[in-house]
Amino acid sequence: MSTLYKIDLFDFALENTVVKRWIPLYYQYFGLPIGTAPVVLVNHALTGNSQVTGEKGWWKSLIGPGAVIDTDYYTVLAFNIPGNGYEQNPDELIPNYTDFTTKDIARIFWEGLEYLGIQKLFAVIGGSLGGGIAWEMAFLKPTQIRNLIPVATDWKATDWLIANVLVQDKILNNSENPIHDARLHAMLLYRTPLSLNRKFNREQDKIREEYLVEGWLLHHGEKLKNRFRLASYKLMNHLLKTIGESTNCGSFLRFAKETDAAIHLVAVDSDYFFTADQNRETYEILKRVKNNVYYHEIQSIHGHDAFLIEFEQLNGILRDIFITTKQKVK
Repeated sequence: MSTLYKIDLFDFALENTVVKRWIPLYYQYFGLPIGTAPVVLVNHALTGNSQVTGEKGWWKSLIGPGAVIDTDYYTVLAFNIPGNGYEQNPDELIPNYTDFTTKDIARIFWEGLEYLGIQKLFAVIGGSLGGGIAWEMAFLKPTQIRNLIPVATDWKATDWLIANVLVQDKILNNSENPIHDARLHAMLLYRTPLSLNRKFNREQDKIREEYLVEGWLLHHGEKLKNRFRLASYKLMNHLLKTIGESTNCGSFLRFAKETDAAIHLVAVDSDYFFTADQNRETYEILKRVKNNVYYHEIQSIHGHDAFLIEFEQLNGILRDIFITTKQKVK
């Protein structure tokens, strides 16, 4: 694990006018020192953190020495969403999780970048919630990102997503075992019927007297309960429904005309959370006013979680962006 650094932000006004007197922003960087190489910002998803590479890195198949996102060439930077519980107490930091929006997090990240002396980013990439924050960052500063790469996400939360966030919120606030039980429900959104049917094939554990799929779900519930905090889960779940909350189709089109970023949309054909259809719709809107927009689709039976599973396909998509740039420079 690389060193965990902290930036202190003071008197930060949220979108709802609440002023946070102090926000600690934790981050890690990998690869070349800040200020010496192109910067790639990686935004983590709901239960992720800033450990994006290394032995326990959640995207280590994409990021590292000699990898597609090559830490021998780039500076790879990752912030922790304040309140995600990675080396901080979310109960003290986030007394009211509904105060925050993804736009607030995007503004916090930009303030952190400014503190580090980073004005422009070679790329911003993130999956799911992290991709939604990437969109919000681009809306705030449309000319300061060279490559915008939202993965398994979209620029706005749909009614379907908002509805599922509500169900998760009710479980988190009413269950006797909230993290465990909310995770059971969430896993059914992150995967697909075909994925589970092929994995378990109705097999049973005779000793435990349960179906294997039941044991798998219960295992994931226990696993998250043992490493994640309730205040963090409530916040991260809430943030999902705020993606694009202050952006409508008109302002989205204005952004598309203003930005010079190359936008690479990466969808998953079987995603139930952020569907491929809504990503294709976004692509169709963007390409009316913008030439350097590209649509990529991961083919997988695994649904939303494919962005954490189908590394070979994702590497193939990212190779043209990151390795081609290196070759041009050389």
